[in-house]
Amino acid sequence: MNAAALRRACLAHAGAVEDFPFGPETSVFKVAGKMFALSALDRVPLAVSVKCEPELAEDLRASHAAIRPGYHLNKRHWNTITLDGSLADALVRDLIEDSYDLVVGGLPKRAREALLDRR
Repeated sequence: MNAAALRRACLAHAGAVEDFPFGPETSVFKVAGKMFALSALDRVPLAVSVKCEPELAEDLRASHAAIRPGYHLNKRHWNTITLDGSLADALVRDLIEDSYDLVVGGLPKRAREALLDRR
């Protein structure tokens, strides 16, 4: 997965937007103002950080060398994934979708319903 495909995967979700609160070099992908992914899209190797259920986060780290605790994030709830070709693109897209779903699941009911209407 390259930077353009990563950006498309993040922005493919209802209400997803790209923001740059940490400067122009770091893309932060949000839904309803809440972050679900972030990446320095120009960095080599490319990496993306995503939110994850704590137990699954640990299992993924144990199973894949390219997945490690979230860089500069809550390491219990975030993983950083190095996109070095060792993981299938489908897995990366699934982890982005899971992160998005976790964030949406924590939104107030009205905000969740508004996003469902946009799908």
